[in-house]
Amino acid sequence: MIKTKINRHDIEYFLYAMVKAFYKDAVVEAPDTAEHNRLEDDVREDQDLVTCNLTSQGMTVSFNKGKCFLEDKEYSYEFSEKEDDSEYKDIVRGYIYDALADYSGNVLPWGNLTGIRPTKLYMNLFRALDSGSGTENEYTKDQIDQVVNKMALKHRVSDYKGQLAADIAIREKKIIDSFDNKDGYSLYIGIPFCPSTCLYCSFTSYPIVSYKDKVRSYLDAIYEELKAAKEIMVGKHLDTIYIGGGTPSSLSSQDMDYLLSKVQEVFGNENIAEYTVEAGRADSITEDKLKVLKKYGVSRISVNPQTMNDDTLKRIGRHHDTKAVIDAFNMAREVGFDNINMDIILGLPGEDLAYVDRTLEAIKELKPDSLTVHSLAIKRASRLKEMMDKYNSEIGVIDFDKAMNMSIEAADSMGLKPYYLYRQKDMGGNLENTGFASDGKYGIYNILMMEEVQSIYAIGAGTVTKRVYDDGHIERCDTHKDVNLYIADIEAMIERKRGLIAKKERNRSYE
Repeated sequence: MIKTKINRHDIEYFLYAMVKAFYKDAVVEAPDTAEHNRLEDDVREDQDLVTCNLTSQGMTVSFNKGKCFLEDKEYSYEFSEKEDDSEYKDIVRGYIYDALADYSGNVLPWGNLTGIRPTKLYMNLFRALDSGSGTENEYTKDQIDQVVNKMALKHRVSDYKGQLAADIAIREKKIIDSFDNKDGYSLYIGIPFCPSTCLYCSFTSYPIVSYKDKVRSYLDAIYEELKAAKEIMVGKHLDTIYIGGGTPSSLSSQDMDYLLSKVQEVFGNENIAEYTVEAGRADSITEDKLKVLKKYGVSRISVNPQTMNDDTLKRIGRHHDTKAVIDAFNMAREVGFDNINMDIILGLPGEDLAYVDRTLEAIKELKPDSLTVHSLAIKRASRLKEMMDKYNSEIGVIDFDKAMNMSIEAADSMGLKPYYLYRQKDMGGNLENTGFASDGKYGIYNILMMEEVQSIYAIGAGTVTKRVYDDGHIERCDTHKDVNLYIADIEAMIERKRGLIAKKERNRSYE
């Protein structure tokens, strides 16, 4: 047990997140409100003091008018009365990170960044350069180094992660700026059914075999939402459609045809930039289903093995082998798909670097148009979390940093460039999920969604609609996760989204 104490509520979550990042297996407990108040009462207004303690680790960090102390070690810091509270907090966050790094003897590749969208920070810095030069999306090496160095100084981001984030930010920014995000939006359709639930999964999903009698009623509810979306978003342009899950290909070919026919009926006249369906697991992909996707103009699909090792597939609950993945991929090529993504996960139970190497070599043989590399995040709602004791001896054997570097090298050898990135809580190696793609095959929905630059109208059980205002403010509206509740309450779900989209723009400038 590590107990954190800090006398400023506004830095409490940061301290908690940093301790968990450095001591991932520790149970971290924050003081209650009364104790926080006592800590704050100990600080006089003229002191500008921040104190935090990690009681079981014996570490105390203090900040007071220009000096930072870790035990008997002092860091120099020139405090200016002109610094605002935000700047001061950034300085304190930096020294908390330095103290933890010194005390633990470790550093984190992303420094003290705790958010899931680090590339957004880099993009904002590049936009600041645009406003000064008037030139967009073209940057000199000195300008790129300036952005990378600023993030290294302020947030302690390592050089190689900083260069990765800058590279992705420039690529994303060029794509984002090609869209009218004020009047454009994307449509997400969630299919919450799967052949079976994978060991690591925490998404909303239900076994298709148990819900086969509910599928058509669910699709009818989706149809009602599609018609409502067209009405609610009138005057807006639909840029991308993404059908995810769950596993959309767990639907029968007849049900898939029914769903896509309804999408075409409602949005058939839209000029869609990208139409993605997660074909997903090899044990649910058939030639008939692929032909249905092609019939309705789906332009991008995923064939997601997660690993190309048969023993791991069995362990995580997949009812297919690597040959089925290869057959499904080749079948998709034969049907005519020229934009196929594959997902893999680093750090699956029982896998070491040799397993990762076998997966990457098998994928290089297939030559997908994009590859998404995930670092395993152990979610509380997953069966993997429940079974940690059983697999404890098999988890954590991988060097995540080396595994990610192997993946980057494999992607580069296939001509795939990094184009989007995000992070999650409790990720292996405190790393990231990164998408790689060949030129012209970047996942547009992934970029627009992850960078939160346009509204996402989400349809289906367990989905979340996001309204992005002109000033960058975001509001969300979720739907029932339970399939039966979603079907029964569809009109209420629609009205909630109608209310969100109908809200007027906010009268404040973008921050």
